[in-house]
This record gives sequence, C-alpha cells and structure tokens, in this order.
Amino acid sequence: MTTLWSFLLVLSALIFFHELGHFLVARFFGIRVLKFSVGFGPRVWGFVRNGTDYCISAIPLGGFVKMLGELPTEEVSKEDIPYSFSHRPVRQRALVVAAGPIANFLMAQIIFFFILLFYGNPIVLPEIGKVNPGSPAQEAGIRAGDVFLEVNGKKVKSWQDVSKTIKASKGSMIKLKLKRGERIIEVEVKPRFQELKNIFGEKVRVPLIGVTAAGKIKIERLNPFVAVFKSFQKTWELTWLTLEGFIKIIERVIPVSTLGGPIMIAQMAGEQAQQGLLNLFYFMAVLSINLAILNLLPIPVLDGGHLFFFAIETIKGSPLTVRQMQVAQQIGIFILGSLMLLVFYNDIARLLGITKPIPKP
Repeated sequence: MTTLWSFLLVLSALIFFHELGHFLVARFFGIRVLKFSVGFGPRVWGFVRNGTDYCISAIPLGGFVKMLGELPTEEVSKEDIPYSFSHRPVRQRALVVAAGPIANFLMAQIIFFFILLFYGNPIVLPEIGKVNPGSPAQEAGIRAGDVFLEVNGKKVKSWQDVSKTIKASKGSMIKLKLKRGERIIEVEVKPRFQELKNIFGEKVRVPLIGVTAAGKIKIERLNPFVAVFKSFQKTWELTWLTLEGFIKIIERVIPVSTLGGPIMIAQMAGEQAQQGLLNLFYFMAVLSINLAILNLLPIPVLDGGHLFFFAIETIKGSPLTVRQMQVAQQIGIFILGSLMLLVFYNDIARLLGITKPIPKP
C-alpha cells in the first residue's frame, strides 16, 4: 500500500504541475482551454467550469491540456479564432508549450525551498575521521579528530568546501589551518593525484591528501531569502547533473539497462516513503527535474519537439506543412514507443532477476 499511494502521489503531483503550467499560460494569453485532465483514457470524475472540463481519467500515466485550435487541421469558427491556439503568434504558442517543463523546474525549487526552510540545510562538518597511512596528510602530521578551519586562506564550514578547494588546487601545495583540541595549527601539504570513479563510473584523476570525513552532520537553519537562493542552486546543480546523465547514456558510459519506467518509479517512491516524507518529497523534486528535461528533448510529440517546430517556423517564416507535421509526429510516436518498451523491459528484467538491480545510493 505504501508503494501504491506514494507512486500515485508522486505521479499525480508531477503531472498536475506540468499541465498547470500549460493551462495558466494559455489562460493568460486568452486561449480557450477545453479540457484539463490528469491521466489518459476514459473520464472517471470531474467538473466543468467556464467551458473547461477539469477531470481525472482512468490511466494515471500522464495527463494533458486540450486547447481550442490546438491542431493546425482543426476547424475553428470565425468568432472563436481570437481564442484559438494555432492562430496565436509563434512567441505565445512557444511560451504555452514551454510552460509545462518550466513548471516542473519550479516545482522542484518549491519543494527544495520548503525542505530547506522548515528542515534546514544538512552539512557534513569538516572534521577528519581517518587519515590514510602513507598519505600526504599523515606525512604533514595531520591527525584524526582535526577540524579544518581554512584551506589556502579561505574559511571552510563543510567537508564539501574542503573537498572543492583541494581539487581546485590541481595538485599544488596548499596551506591548511586546523583546530586540534584547543590549539590552532597550520600545516602545508601537497596533494597527490589518485584514480577514482566519479558518479557515472568513469575513472578520473583527482588531487587528494588522504583524509576521510568523520561523518558528523549539522543542520544549518536558513532564513527565507537564503532558502530561496539555496533552492535555486540545488535545482540548477541537479539539472546539470541530469543533463550530464543523458549525455553519458548517449555516450554509452551509463548502460541503457539502468533506465527505468513506471515500475521502477513506483518501487523507488515506496522505498523513499518508508524512509519518511522528507525523502519522498526530495525524490519527487529530482523526478520533476528529470521530467522537465525529458519533455524538452527535441522529439516530436514532446514539448521540446513542438518548440523545435516553432523555431523552424520562426526561421523560415511559415509553419511546417500538415504532411510534414504528420510524418514528424509518427517518428516521435515510434521513438517514444520504443523507449517505453525499453524501460518496461528493464523494469520487468530487474524484477525477474535477469539484470542486476540498480545500486542504491
């Protein structure tokens, strides 16, 4: 039951926010919205207000906003042309389409904002838990229990600050100010390059001094203004990481067997819900960013495909022909259908033990 309700909560929230973006911008421009549906298939429940049918449909694996004149081939009466989507300037149509993915980015930022504001920002304290034998740190006299205060004259308050500064040194000598008990000591240490695996499993050479964090965590309380900035920063970092992930899949650094569909999302939502609502909402934010980027891919049928068509229309001064649009849509449906078959196969193969499960972070 936990898996079911958490899956429906996550999916419904993602779809609702995405379609709400399209809906609000369309209404802002005066475009008539005929239907706002969460889900596909037969209408299960809903109500009609101001000419718009707000409803929940039977298949909860998506949603849509249907606008008047959405298709170029759709007949629109003369008196309804001012409210038709296809009769609007390219700029307005592009903004309506882009509003869906933008709403998903905004949703992620809102979630991060409330997590940071009410829970706080967890930071790993810059205390050393272990010094590796024979490492530059041991040779410099650094001990377990020492706390970093400054690296190259720059104050640090988290282990991430220390790590970033050491990596930025590119292997050159660095000056450290440490707290040892009640004493303040200063040492110089020269990092050594070591080969490690990054988050994508690629081998990289990075400068290290040979210390491990003690793992002590402090919850940093933030005011609303700082929480807004941090939530934007977090959204941007995860957006960039997700984009890198897409590129690594294309480069075959990440195997396609790691891709997952609704079954994997349901499993992960259930696991996060069991660990607490905080984890579930964080997972929802990450998934919202993934959905935004996926929708921006220039594949016909997706929002990115429509934006690509609008770009062509702007450049050539006229829209694509109906035939060209139909061919492009068929290609898009084939690509999406193939992708859906792939992720469903991956999900089922993991359930049956044919392929290895994705390692938990």
